[in-house]
Amino acid sequence: MKEAEVNRCQIQQWYPKFKSVSIKTIIHELPESFVEYLLDDSGPFVLPLSVSNEDAFPSRVHNPIDEEDYQVSEGSGDEAEKPLPPPSFPELELKVKESIETLGGAVFPKLNWSSPKDSAWISSSGTLRCTSFSEIVLLLRSSDSLVHDLCHAYDSCSDKTLSRPSSFFLSLRKWYSSLKPEMEFRCFVSGHQLVGISQREVTTFYPVLVENKVDLQMLIEDFFFDFVRMKFESENYTFDVYVTKDERVRIMDFNPWGAFTLPLLFTWEELEQNVRREEASVDFRVVESRCGIRPGLKTAVPLDYIDTSPGSGWDQFLRKVDAEFQQQIISPGEGADA
Repeated sequence: MKEAEVNRCQIQQWYPKFKSVSIKTIIHELPESFVEYLLDDSGPFVLPLSVSNEDAFPSRVHNPIDEEDYQVSEGSGDEAEKPLPPPSFPELELKVKESIETLGGAVFPKLNWSSPKDSAWISSSGTLRCTSFSEIVLLLRSSDSLVHDLCHAYDSCSDKTLSRPSSFFLSLRKWYSSLKPEMEFRCFVSGHQLVGISQREVTTFYPVLVENKVDLQMLIEDFFFDFVRMKFESENYTFDVYVTKDERVRIMDFNPWGAFTLPLLFTWEELEQNVRREEASVDFRVVESRCGIRPGLKTAVPLDYIDTSPGSGWDQFLRKVDAEFQQQIISPGEGADA
């Protein structure tokens, strides 16, 4: 993998070329002070001071230091340590607010390559849906996966000369509540040839994908030849698409071939074998049954959420699941799907 291949997968690089076949997006270059704020873990988690009264979050989020810790003891004078004022990014906040309004009132955020999917748990909706600057910042600051964009984007490059991009960008993408996870697919391209397609959400079995597999493959292959193959410069890469209910295909993202890109229902060895076949045909994979479900590959939740000690919420949940499973064994056929 080369640095140039990684750079082409930055959303601010590819979106202008594929705007007509993607979802509406507004991109803002981030000031270096904001990038430093995202990386700063030296103190309490403090959200920026908002210039708008519309943001519902207080400036301090889950701060382990109580206000009492900041009280100046009697007689300490000016020598007592005082808390620093919260950061503020008024220009960026106003631009983001305007973009959210332009995009219909709700967006999901993304940096150069990645979105903060691992921090969706912290939002009130459990998703990446954001309606304010504070909600966006909360997701960005809570995400571990974005550290890749900020610090490690070029780690797998054979010609690595950069430690990080020269600039970072915040992309605000229009939020569609009607999007169905089963209709998103990852496509694998090697030597400008489409060699594999995988269901993107591999943690669930969707019978509709099995039923419509042939038609979906034709739609995606035609889209690749018509809109992607001659426009994306890299020889080897992946791209994610969404198929709408009226059978239109929309580009969601581009990623490099290999390295940190997940192969989903493939392994990279299998994909390499597909490339070497003389009469290569596109290998389209979906979860064919409940037995084919894969575990979630990225989670990031508080320890309390995964506490399985006796009496914990997860312990009770797992006990209930086990009891229902044992009941199904005792009474086969009862409660089966129609």
